[in-house]
Amino acid sequence: MNLPVTPALFTPSWHAELELGYARVNDTTRPVLRRHLGPLRVQKHLYAEGPEVCQHIIVHPPGGIAGGDRLDISAHVGTGAWAQLTSPGAAKWYRAGGPAFQHVELTVEAGATLEWLPQETIVFSAAQAELTTRVELQGDARLLYWDVVALGRPASGERFDLGHFQSHLDIRRDGQLLWHERQRIVGADGLLDSPIGLDGQPVFATLLVTGEIDAELLEQCRSLPRAVRGDLTQLPGLLVARCLASEALLARGWLIDLWRLLRPALFGREAVAPRIWST
Repeated sequence: MNLPVTPALFTPSWHAELELGYARVNDTTRPVLRRHLGPLRVQKHLYAEGPEVCQHIIVHPPGGIAGGDRLDISAHVGTGAWAQLTSPGAAKWYRAGGPAFQHVELTVEAGATLEWLPQETIVFSAAQAELTTRVELQGDARLLYWDVVALGRPASGERFDLGHFQSHLDIRRDGQLLWHERQRIVGADGLLDSPIGLDGQPVFATLLVTGEIDAELLEQCRSLPRAVRGDLTQLPGLLVARCLASEALLARGWLIDLWRLLRPALFGREAVAPRIWST
């Protein structure tokens, strides 16, 4: 099918890289590495919860990802450090005549904690988004990871009728696979409306957190008021939460509510929402 000619199909492509490193120095998590190439940046590090937790906001100034773009992000959290990474707004993958790529490598050493908490990913119809994420955990490293994906722009009457969204996610602990997931959703695919797929819901979200919770807390999580269709599954060493929603805001709200319950139970610290989420 020939696509209408639009400026988004012919914008120059970007290759951007961001490399981050964190270390525990006395009682403080310090950013010890910050290297970037192209339009990926982090804002000044913050200590909203005190010196133990270092928060960084990853910024992509062009505001969206178009065909031919490639984003490479890596973060290394050293022994005993605690890093929290988020974003200032939705990542937008625009309609394009070719694929765009995001590759994320996360390494968390023994005794360290990483929270990967980006805001939602919006995949426009006719976008060709290909994402790969690899997480390496060492020893008793802790991870809380989420993603929220919105296909099309329902509020503007745009369904995900063209293009594709592809995502690969692997999480390993000491080389042993904890989580292995492959997704590929093609525009106008029957799974978008099928009851064994997205069942007509344009937004899907996942939260993964290392550790195990008791039956009482699991029931608390399941009893949260919600405007999404979601549930949780306790696997050995990994808790999985998933949902379908009509809007990204609803899905992200459910994940935040879960985070507020799970963080103190599994990580021993109350959840403090980054201010950027309220702007």
